Amino acid sequence: MTTSQNTSPSKGLTLVLGATGKTGRRVVAGLEARGVPVRLGSRSAQPPFDWNREAGWDACLEGVEAAYITYAPDLAVPGATDAIQAFVDRAGRHGVERLVLLSGRGEQEAQACERIVQNGGPDWTIVRASWFHQNFSEGAFVDMVAAGRITLPAGDTLEPFVDADDIADVAVAALTEVGHAGEVYEVTGPRLMTFEDVTQDLSEAARREIRLVRVPHDAFVAGVRDSGAPKEVVWLMDYLFATVLDGRNAHLTDGVQRALGRSPKDFSTFAREVAATGLWSATA
Repeated sequence: MTTSQNTSPSKGLTLVLGATGKTGRRVVAGLEARGVPVRLGSRSAQPPFDWNREAGWDACLEGVEAAYITYAPDLAVPGATDAIQAFVDRAGRHGVERLVLLSGRGEQEAQACERIVQNGGPDWTIVRASWFHQNFSEGAFVDMVAAGRITLPAGDTLEPFVDADDIADVAVAALTEVGHAGEVYEVTGPRLMTFEDVTQDLSEAARREIRLVRVPHDAFVAGVRDSGAPKEVVWLMDYLFATVLDGRNAHLTDGVQRALGRSPKDFSTFAREVAATGLWSATA
């Protein structure tokens, strides 16, 4: 389904959870570009939003018409369904009319959270995403790229990495345009890639060798734990590499095309854009 570009008659206050995150800050920018008033949902904002402090949510939801929901570190972690249920219930009591949830492909726990939003009352849209391109520029792997060694327990499973800009554009459309209510947009990039393919694109863009170093799964998880990462992140890395990267997501979808009427950004384009900033230079 290709939607029109007509926005809904109302441009009411929109709460963006995870407003400083990979997709959240892009959603904020996209909404502001359309003249939509935005309330930032983060622990550093005023009023602050913290998933662990439900008592503060009322102040964040006051006067809000629509909300973009992201849950950190991931909807798959234990306790996420309880938090999403509590937020959706509270949003309904505040009269929120539209919810857009960022979800994850191939995650049963995330799909349980989707059902909570779908049954919550307000109009809803689900944006179900695969692995982000930006994991290599803004996330856990950026230092590995700069060092020229991506050390992961990666096999040859194909993954359709997707750009956070595309995810945000779909979310902004769902928050501001007619025609997206009740849609599940499963979004992927235009190409299936192994992590070896990723390193080849990164090497070409950075004009130097960036190698994939395969390590045993248990050693990788132990390294994440020893680095001092929060226990939720350790759990998530274990879960993602042991479960989600088993081939279940090794197919492309048309979510970006259906929502926006255009093709998604390819990883090679993303890599060239980031490389041009010097982020991945060996001396950065």
